[in-house]
Amino acid sequence: MANLGFLGLGIMGYPMARHLLAAGHRVALWSNTAAKAVELAATGDGLVCGTPKEVAANADIIFLCVGDTDMSAKVTLGENGLIEGVQAGAVIVDCSTVSVAYARRAGETLAAKGASFLDAPVTGSKPGAEGATLTFMVGGDQAVYEKVKPFMELMGKRFYYCGGAGLGLQAKLTQNLILSNLLQAFNEGLVLSTKGGVDPELMLDILENSAARSGLISFKAPFVFRRDFSTNFSVRWVHKDIGLMLESANELEVPLPLTALTQQLYRAAIAEGHADEDFCSSIKVLERMAGVEVKAAYKKL
Repeated sequence: MANLGFLGLGIMGYPMARHLLAAGHRVALWSNTAAKAVELAATGDGLVCGTPKEVAANADIIFLCVGDTDMSAKVTLGENGLIEGVQAGAVIVDCSTVSVAYARRAGETLAAKGASFLDAPVTGSKPGAEGATLTFMVGGDQAVYEKVKPFMELMGKRFYYCGGAGLGLQAKLTQNLILSNLLQAFNEGLVLSTKGGVDPELMLDILENSAARSGLISFKAPFVFRRDFSTNFSVRWVHKDIGLMLESANELEVPLPLTALTQQLYRAAIAEGHADEDFCSSIKVLERMAGVEVKAAYKKL
């Protein structure tokens, strides 16, 4: 049995922490919503903590999965944060998708306290978190990664060590860049074909038997067709990730013209009230503009 910690019990974090408890480990828990920590702690050897600092005082390996860079910085380096209670030799594993520059800074700051930091963002969305099939992309010291990998294996199935500090995040942002642009290509294509009179399900079948086939589209299209926009990965968080992509591109002097336009389309979806829906709901922006709805038995608006 290990003494673990977990901060952030949202759509992803809650099931991830649950897997650690189910494996018999003692897990110190903290969430902005205290009731979630209380509920989860009751399923195993869980300890409900009032602050991130208290989690750090009770754990040797600490995972966190929060919404953005500011949240991560607050719970890790802020007042009553992990840094105030962290023990020498402890490891903090940030599974959030945050700024590459911040991850490097967090690693350097924690190293001064004798603790190690890994950036280990995950992909797989809600189904992956619930089914313990997440993919981890890891940056940081490889020996530290090997130390914590057995605990990651309780939450995921694929693991990529990407190199030094920040490189796990660089890989995750690249993956999300391609994913977000692919979905916008699907949005444009299906709005066009539907407005032109092609049945959406027929169009999907054509795509799946062509060079344009995409695992993302195969998974998301049925949700769009039945107008089910319940959240696995929200518009809000995709838009946030695109901002991180553009930040990294600016630092590295890499032009991302398509991604910059895609950001504006997600921003429009947020402005129209779809921020907390699944990111496939971004198609609604183009549907409204074109006057057509993409569904199994499609109709003009």
